[in-house]
Amino acid sequence: MRWLRVLIFPVVVGVFGLARAAERPNILWITCEDVGPQLGCYGDAYATTPNLDRLAKKGVRYARAWSNAPVCAPARTGIISGLYAPTAGAEHMRSLVPMPPGFWMYPQFLRKAGYYCTNNHKEDYNLEKPGQVWDESSRRAHWKHRKPGQPFFAVFNLFVTHESQIRKRPHKWVHDPAKVRVPAYHPDTPEVRKDWAQYYDQITLMDKQAGQILRELEEAGLADDTIIFFYGDHGPGMPRCKRFPYNSGLQVPLIVYIPPKFRHLAPPDYKPGGVSHRLVSFVDLAPTVLSLAGIQPPAWMQGKAFLGPYATQPPRYLYGFRGRMDARYDLIRSITDGRYIYIRNYMPHKIYGQYVAYMFQTPTTQVWKKLHDEGKLTPEQDRFWNPKPIEELYDLQKDPDEVHNLADDPKYQAIKRRLHQALVEHLIATRDGGFLPEDELHRRAGSDAPYIMLHDPERYPVGRVVWAAELAASRDMNTVPGLLRALEDPDAAVRYWALTGFLVRGREAVQDHLARLRPALRDPAPCVQIAAAEVLGKYGTDQDHQKAIQLLLQYSNMHRYGVYTAIEALNALGSIVRPSDSVREVVAHLPQTLPSGTSGRMRNYVPRLIDWLLNVKKVN
Repeated sequence: MRWLRVLIFPVVVGVFGLARAAERPNILWITCEDVGPQLGCYGDAYATTPNLDRLAKKGVRYARAWSNAPVCAPARTGIISGLYAPTAGAEHMRSLVPMPPGFWMYPQFLRKAGYYCTNNHKEDYNLEKPGQVWDESSRRAHWKHRKPGQPFFAVFNLFVTHESQIRKRPHKWVHDPAKVRVPAYHPDTPEVRKDWAQYYDQITLMDKQAGQILRELEEAGLADDTIIFFYGDHGPGMPRCKRFPYNSGLQVPLIVYIPPKFRHLAPPDYKPGGVSHRLVSFVDLAPTVLSLAGIQPPAWMQGKAFLGPYATQPPRYLYGFRGRMDARYDLIRSITDGRYIYIRNYMPHKIYGQYVAYMFQTPTTQVWKKLHDEGKLTPEQDRFWNPKPIEELYDLQKDPDEVHNLADDPKYQAIKRRLHQALVEHLIATRDGGFLPEDELHRRAGSDAPYIMLHDPERYPVGRVVWAAELAASRDMNTVPGLLRALEDPDAAVRYWALTGFLVRGREAVQDHLARLRPALRDPAPCVQIAAAEVLGKYGTDQDHQKAIQLLLQYSNMHRYGVYTAIEALNALGSIVRPSDSVREVVAHLPQTLPSGTSGRMRNYVPRLIDWLLNVKKVN
């Protein structure tokens, strides 16, 4: 019956909405790629953004808005659905999973209510569309194609600020690289200064494009009837911003203008030219736009409306996450109360700067890694190329670059405990699916949408799995007996985290318990076998190492075991391969085309890992 009610609700809303469509505002969203709050209206004197500054003077800007994910696809997944992507099993970059039956993307609610909905033109969701979502989604999509008098919801996505554009050469710099502020985590080199200055140049071009859209709206006589949003899709495209759930990777500019005609839809703190200190994140955008259209957001949406008649009380916290970025796995979760940000690294043995081919095209990444290899970085700059601490805590007011970790400071323990407890409560309440290895997630879901499996306590005991991950990440040698008990758990994800705990603790813990770890190479779950192979291949005997190599080479064949298992195996293989291992020929002959039935969005990841092993890693 619950699914039936979910299915009926949008239809009822649609019938009601058609009768009132003429009373509803038009809604315009101007979005851009890879931009943090580096705008003049946010106090950045180096930025040149006159059009957006004018919009902020007549609207309101949000002081702390987060994208939830520090990269486009999972960030946009939260926008389109109103769900945290890990709740739907959709956190991993360019994955593609179905939504549960009866769940709709927000434009479908708007269309049922009589709106003409257009998207120009990027989608990039990690969720399959449940039927027709947009009236038009293309480079020509525009509100002007609607029926006479029909209210519209229109999205324009501006690409000129994307990561790929800040490193595009040749380039004639407008912003002087000598005057740019280099954040404390980056080395101060000509290459870094040029990349940052070009980022600001591209923001100026984006501001010009946004201004053209705003002028077109005014010239069409629609400005008085249209609520306008401007926001970026996550933080800057520079390394340690994009792909990393620090505030630098999650904070976006958010400006909202509500014309006088619809000022009754504004919250009490709305004041033209003002600043809202309400915490807002991307999962809030879908319920907010529904609220502005007079539609009550469905109960399954996890975001909370911050405008319109269905606006809620402000949240205490915002939440961020990182899963697989391209072909590289990591698991990081973050939380902020607006002043402090707490980060929990569940795979602290992995360095921040894992080799992601696309990120390494940026000159800043290349020179940064070179200076690390040469030992020429400050401790703050060098941290990116080293294993992570388990916990990070930063005071965003005093340390906006997030380089002074307060997690071990006695004066901040109460704040750290509060944020950590709130984070764990959120992970369990939202049934965060990122704690399942990706191949295990899909194996358990079977033909169901991952959301359905993740919300079944029998299929996903989230509390026990998160507990195992917390235990694994702690590095506390006194908890090894707990890891050994977790190795016997009936749930494969708990066993996986037990082995990860040994990987985190290193050689001493592993060699003391080799006899207890070796049987995991025969575990029924491939993800557990792969984790065991990485542990034993790295810290076991020479015989363990050779067995691990053979198992990982076997699972690296995506035609036989699937793309997710192959990605996990190739990552593990790269972490244990020694120069003396003769694996090049086997790796070179691994399949590089996707198995039938696999989303084409995954096509590049196994080939990139193979290329890394053959060329960058130099495995022979």
